[in-house]
Amino acid sequence: MHFVVFATDKPGMEEVRAAVRPSHRQYLRQHDHPVTVVLGGPTFDKGGVHMNGTMLVIEADTLQQVQEYVAADPYCHAGLFESLEVRPWHWGLGKPEE
Repeated sequence: MHFVVFATDKPGMEEVRAAVRPSHRQYLRQHDHPVTVVLGGPTFDKGGVHMNGTMLVIEADTLQQVQEYVAADPYCHAGLFESLEVRPWHWGLGKPEE
């Protein structure tokens, strides 16, 4: 099953995001956990200039696996997010060939 993670940064956390981003990116690419990050990237302000959040598509067996994975993300450990939501999701359009 797929899940989408929507996370929004707390205001004024640009320096924290920049400092933690390398370890966050490394964490997403590790393969020693029961989930697979299929795609993801930062979201931006309306001007498309400043990062203000994160969006991930994760493949996992359960919602709990995704919640545990996200809770261990360096961004979460740094207290970056003001809000974080995980939703089950069905890939309807543009799915890569398996």
